[in-house]
Amino acid sequence: MNLILFDDPSIRIELLPFTFTRPIGALRVGILTIAEKWEKYLGTTASFKTEPYLQKKYPTISTPDNLLVNGALCPDDLLAATVKSLPEGYFLVKGPLLLAARNPVQEMNQQNTIEYREALTIIDKPWKIFRENGAQIRADFKKITAGRTSAGISDRHTIVYGAENIFVEEGVSIRAATLNAENGPIYLGKNTQLHEGALIRGAFALCEGSQINMGAKVRGDVTVGPFSKVGGEISNSVIIAYSNKAHDGFLGNSVVGEWCNIGADSNTSNLKNNYDLIKLWRHKEQDYVQTELYFCGLMMGDHSKCSINTMFNTATVVDVSASVFGEGFPPNYVPSFSWGGAAGLTTYQVDKALETAARVVGRRDQALSDIDKEILLHVYNATAHSRTWEKK
Repeated sequence: MNLILFDDPSIRIELLPFTFTRPIGALRVGILTIAEKWEKYLGTTASFKTEPYLQKKYPTISTPDNLLVNGALCPDDLLAATVKSLPEGYFLVKGPLLLAARNPVQEMNQQNTIEYREALTIIDKPWKIFRENGAQIRADFKKITAGRTSAGISDRHTIVYGAENIFVEEGVSIRAATLNAENGPIYLGKNTQLHEGALIRGAFALCEGSQINMGAKVRGDVTVGPFSKVGGEISNSVIIAYSNKAHDGFLGNSVVGEWCNIGADSNTSNLKNNYDLIKLWRHKEQDYVQTELYFCGLMMGDHSKCSINTMFNTATVVDVSASVFGEGFPPNYVPSFSWGGAAGLTTYQVDKALETAARVVGRRDQALSDIDKEILLHVYNATAHSRTWEKK
């Protein structure tokens, strides 16, 4: 059985800006990415069927026995078992949504289609990344820790509540922190650090190589992806990987991509003053669209940054490789490769943006590959229509 996670085009556009630079299955929700979840459930390695410009970095591996699974689906025991037992040549659907297919050779019809009638979790809107995060931390925690023994906490100045719901991997450093796992599990990944005075409430995931700075307040349903740094106050948010929010300031009901930096004392509003439902910029409509949300903070795509004291209004979308700075609230939508803020936006010249990206990646002892540069150049060209000032 060869697992391929495919991008549904209608879902892919809904998940921008995060799918500008990755397949849907590479999104992190809970402790693991969606691909890593399927690999755990099915005991195999996943590849991706995505947009052509991403395939060099995320190739499709094909064999005589291909199991194609919708990359927006988060597995559970029943769904994974159903997908695994799907007969040759059959499709699994839920209403109009294609969930999976096993070696498809014909178009879907009534004879080769099976209807899935159970509940499922599908990440088909960007805000579902943070909205489903608490439940996915709990599910991933159960899967990851089953039959294993935690390395434990030896620091005598660290206060622990609900110790049975805390799992510590090897190499974790904790000093004088407070961990409360009574309302949700806490997972501390390999070689992570919790510095003095950090206050952590579950559900919480700190992934490999990441750290929580001194005095941070983490209020639950939070994932800090691999090799990231977090400080200040954070609630119900996901940092996908390799990003920093190292200083004071509030981040709530938000999703931050890879290689991002949020400047000191920057804050996100996650609730409108009139407590009204929120409109969010959607790329499909190229407009602000009404949602079912009352709480939504910042959606920041890969390689974007903001300066110190940046104030993000409720439901702000910042696309890929933007640099946000200046007084006042920046626009609720900041296109890819933008430079500026409330006083106006100009184009972040692509050569300069790539230079910055290379420096940022180099600080983590990595290199910005030619493939990564090609992806960012593609995004730059594909999003030119969003930088409306260029047409004036």
